[in-house]
Amino acid sequence: MHGEYKVPGGKLVVVDLDDDHGVLRNVQVAGDFFLEPDEALGAIDAALEGVPSDTDATGLAARVEAALPEGTVMYGITAEGVAVAVRRALAHATDWTDYDWQLIHTGPQSPALLMALDEVLTTEVAEGRRPPTLRVWEWGGPAVIIGSFQSLRNEVDPEGAARHGVGVVRRISGGGAMFVEPGNTITYSLSVPASLVSGLSFADSYAYLDDWVLGALADMGIKAWYQPLNDIATEAGKIAGAAQKRVVAGEGAVLHHVTMSYDIDAEKMLDVLRIGKEKMSDKGTTSAKKRVDPLRRQTGLSRADVIDRMIGSFGDRYGLTEGAVSDREMALAEELARTKFATEEWTARIP
Repeated sequence: MHGEYKVPGGKLVVVDLDDDHGVLRNVQVAGDFFLEPDEALGAIDAALEGVPSDTDATGLAARVEAALPEGTVMYGITAEGVAVAVRRALAHATDWTDYDWQLIHTGPQSPALLMALDEVLTTEVAEGRRPPTLRVWEWGGPAVIIGSFQSLRNEVDPEGAARHGVGVVRRISGGGAMFVEPGNTITYSLSVPASLVSGLSFADSYAYLDDWVLGALADMGIKAWYQPLNDIATEAGKIAGAAQKRVVAGEGAVLHHVTMSYDIDAEKMLDVLRIGKEKMSDKGTTSAKKRVDPLRRQTGLSRADVIDRMIGSFGDRYGLTEGAVSDREMALAEELARTKFATEEWTARIP
């Protein structure tokens, strides 16, 4: 069995092992990390030999920590990272490069249709009718996108939304409200097989699926990092937020979508969103203007250039071919937008 895990902000950890009647055998840890002394690697392997294969990641990490020689220095590798790689090996997890990734990047579409496409395309991946897909959104109008479990009245000021012509749509994933405008927002979705995140905790899957975009931002001169649970941040502030939804059809799939602030009209956002004092205090700020730092100022690039570089970075890492939404998929999405995402019943299901 073979498992790989790139430690967020670190290096690749690879584990090969056998599961011998519920016990780990022939464990070999490798990777492009740095570790001193050399004997520490053998100690890690030995610590995992003979361990029950149903040991959870916390238990595996504790065994690794306890076995390390005194004074061990680990760079790009952690005990937790080794544990996750073991769990991924046991779960027969797949890797990014195991797939032929498809890109979908079309013209502007209504917010309701964009939500529907997320659900339809991820279901198609789960059922094996579509390859894993990176979809870059183009917004057909300004909107507030609220999380699946948010209260509509607690998040949106209806008078402010009406004043600025901002629609409201509820998505299928959890998380917080997003204020989006067509020229100021970069949004993308990953629709991936469940096996890609096998062996990862819910929290770890966020970091794992965000890692490529951190590399893309680094290529543009932005030092960014994953900030648990679902933010991407820089020294200047938060620049993006992610959300996920598990689809249980077929072999299973995960929808992971991210909204990044290229530019933002903070005054308008504050007029439309009801951002409570509690939310502001837990971010350690007193002004919503300080919470989101636009990519435009940090990169000096146009929105189109930022998107092109992100797509290029993904393709360089994992391969990417240009695709399209099929007629069948579009028909399903349009029907779902009409009967679900554009309805008051769905949008106000939590008033």
